Amino acid sequence: MSAVSFSQHALVSKYNMQGPRYTSYPTALEFNETFCRNDFVNAVANSHSRDLSLYIHIPFCHSLCYYCGCNKIVTRQPQKADIYLDYLMREITSQAKLFQQHQVKQLHLGGGTPTFLNDQQLELLVTELKSRFSFATNIEMSIEIDPREFELERIANLRQLGFNRLSIGVQDVNETVQEAINRKQCTSHVKSLVAEAKRQGINSVNLDLIYGLPHQSATTMAETLTAVADMDPDRISLFSYAHLPNRFAAQRKIHSDWLPGATDKLQLMEQAITALLEMGYQAIGMDHFAKPEDELAIAQRQGRLHRNFQGYTTLGECDLLGLGVSSISAIGNCLTQNHKQLSDYYNAIDASTYALARGVLLTDEDKLRGDIIKQLMCNFVLDKKHIESKYEITFDQYFSEDLESLKPLQSDGLLIADEEKIQVSDCGRLFVRNICMSFDQYIKPQLAKSRYSSIV
Repeated sequence: MSAVSFSQHALVSKYNMQGPRYTSYPTALEFNETFCRNDFVNAVANSHSRDLSLYIHIPFCHSLCYYCGCNKIVTRQPQKADIYLDYLMREITSQAKLFQQHQVKQLHLGGGTPTFLNDQQLELLVTELKSRFSFATNIEMSIEIDPREFELERIANLRQLGFNRLSIGVQDVNETVQEAINRKQCTSHVKSLVAEAKRQGINSVNLDLIYGLPHQSATTMAETLTAVADMDPDRISLFSYAHLPNRFAAQRKIHSDWLPGATDKLQLMEQAITALLEMGYQAIGMDHFAKPEDELAIAQRQGRLHRNFQGYTTLGECDLLGLGVSSISAIGNCLTQNHKQLSDYYNAIDASTYALARGVLLTDEDKLRGDIIKQLMCNFVLDKKHIESKYEITFDQYFSEDLESLKPLQSDGLLIADEEKIQVSDCGRLFVRNICMSFDQYIKPQLAKSRYSSIV
């Protein structure tokens, strides 16, 4: 990706609609409650993969970040984590019985704030997981960290437990911005955490940044980017703030007139992308950056990058098992989600030892379209001939209507399409979700309900 200017206001005005981020296809909005436990058990038994990725959702946070749209529970009562772990252990025991032939290649703790758990609770959780599942010797273990409530000394314990990847929420280093989103944190402490992680032998450190936050400007963005360059992380996630106060009550504390306008927000994104590329990072997918020697960067250059509910990964062939409240799984030919509310999650575990709330069985059409969307989202190019061979179709004939809908995007220079492939242009990477939406057979009803965030 070259450092091109995205300040093409006519294109942004035309294509900055709502749309999914395509961490799955179909998206979670298509999950339904008719999906049952037997469907899940059958999907596990019939899956072609025997590699497993585990996602553990820890919902608790010490304080409320006003911008956040994640499933979380804000509390200062540590005993709530003890209760949650008791239920989580029961779910782990129940679900692990279905995966005795699998080997765990990846473990990720997300939230909420996973480091809401103290060192003893984390050790209890990891020990339980290792006792119930077969862990690969070279397993990738990652955890998300809120630096405001995380002491430097805890890095060593994470390393001892086997964690070799950390993701730290920075968002923005400017104090005015931090105060507006209720996330005041010390930049020097974040820098110390990154340095200590490297000293402890952590393989990869990711920093999360957000553009479009209240009171952000070119000056505050430059301040953040300078701080990030000084920390020298291995990866950077650059997310667009989605202001949806009707869906997320906490966002009502952010006044709309504090937010940068559409043009200013686009310029903030352009500023950040240009700076990250100049720092030597490679753009990964639509919102991630990694050093050229990082495995994600290598995978993208080789055309084998994957995307799932945990973001971009090199382990796309793994089944994904989500554990904990609201967690999502992708096993064989199904996608599922646990109960979103903690009380419902507890009640389900008490009743049946598992917490399945809804899901969807993938049709052949879902698999075909999901494959196309994944290739475009991950590698920005689609090999038509590969799809034809894999699914025994004639691409241009099968997708004649979809290709017709792409013509305006092609005319605007967002993609190049010929008989062999569909190639997303440098400018088009900003609008790759729009391109993917042309192949989404479910999208129109959901767009009518305004269920997605804006593209830019």
